Amino acid sequence: MTSTLNRSDRSAADPGRLPIGAVLERLMARGMPFRFSAYDGSTAGPVDAPIHLRLHNERGLSYLLTAPGDLGMARAYVRGDLEMEGVHPGNPYDALVHLQNNLKFRVPAPAEAMRLARSIGLNHFVPPEPPEQEALPRWRRLLEGFRHSRTRDAGAIHHHYDVSNRFYEMVLGPSMTYTCACFPTEDATLEEAQAFKYDLVCRKLGLRPGMRLLDVGCGWGGMVRHAAREYGVEVIGVTLSREQAAWGQQAVERDGLDHLAEVRFGDYREIRETGFDAVSSIGLTEHIGVRNYPAYFVFLRDRLVPGGRLLNHCITRADNSSRATTGAFIDRYVFPDGELTGSGRIITAMQDVGLEVRHEENLREHYALTLKGWCENLESHWDECVDEVGIGTAKVWGLYMAGSRLAFERNEIQLHQVLGVRPGPGGDAHFPLRPTWLS
Repeated sequence: MTSTLNRSDRSAADPGRLPIGAVLERLMARGMPFRFSAYDGSTAGPVDAPIHLRLHNERGLSYLLTAPGDLGMARAYVRGDLEMEGVHPGNPYDALVHLQNNLKFRVPAPAEAMRLARSIGLNHFVPPEPPEQEALPRWRRLLEGFRHSRTRDAGAIHHHYDVSNRFYEMVLGPSMTYTCACFPTEDATLEEAQAFKYDLVCRKLGLRPGMRLLDVGCGWGGMVRHAAREYGVEVIGVTLSREQAAWGQQAVERDGLDHLAEVRFGDYREIRETGFDAVSSIGLTEHIGVRNYPAYFVFLRDRLVPGGRLLNHCITRADNSSRATTGAFIDRYVFPDGELTGSGRIITAMQDVGLEVRHEENLREHYALTLKGWCENLESHWDECVDEVGIGTAKVWGLYMAGSRLAFERNEIQLHQVLGVRPGPGGDAHFPLRPTWLS
């Protein structure tokens, strides 16, 4: 492997000025793991590296300097100021693996840092306007209401879920299911795995014909329709996404299930009905805030009859810490106001409000496989997806899903299903001696 470093005419005219490639190379603790080219004509890194990053303009440089780390790179990449060669933008997984395995920055001494900054140009430390896909910073969101207020939650859900139903159809596939699948075998298709997941939830909840199910955060109604069609239960689903609700209700009517099922647009806290035999919460807990867990589980508990079951399915951390953010890129481009904690916190919160936890399992590897399938769908339908939502948004999704796949594989995040029951008088949980869904 060989490395070259060229100096632009501008740098040659000013001996004290380093080209951009040289500055970047001096910040690498282990050497350059990728090929780099900049608009000033400079290059750095191995010529035969599997990944080539091209910095096209000064705005891209300002993005990188004013938000070091994943946020600055995402801004430059989404705007087209930073180009990544060697992978498809719909599925940049291999590039992320390579960079995470080999990229390590060093912190220069203050004197060196000042020299490098002056070499690049202090004018580049003024932040440009962020891409249109980026949500407001957290301090600005206060103008939309306190965190996890109904107004602010509605805005966060709209930012992520009301992108385009057609876009989701191409990325998620026919199931229109935007939550972790469960693969019964390694060679199962994504559609088979999503159907198996819904059926697993139904079996854990012990659904039977004539029962009533509440599905909070129901998305496009996949669980609603599966439970009504396969188990003959009456189902109410609710979602804060207007686009999801419209698509889901149309699907209910198309499948001839409107005598059993309904998909509502609204906040789950607006549900007034009670007496449900079961409640499913699939992919909602990430959005409600850790401090709101007690109120959340009290609300769901109070919707249940004695002996009724609750299945909570959500992304978690690998530990039980409660950090305020999910990372700068995820918070600004994917899930504004999202919060994660560990499965232990969720189990504790359920137990503390009187729900008896009867079963728990981690589907971490299954989510990595799910994201792999979604990235493959995005890559396969790339031109159509770009036509539907624009190149910047399509890039955000490729980056986010590939990065999330890697995080699940490396046990940085997990996916847990926790099954609880509301015990009846005298402690009767109406629960079998052994789990029936394992047979």
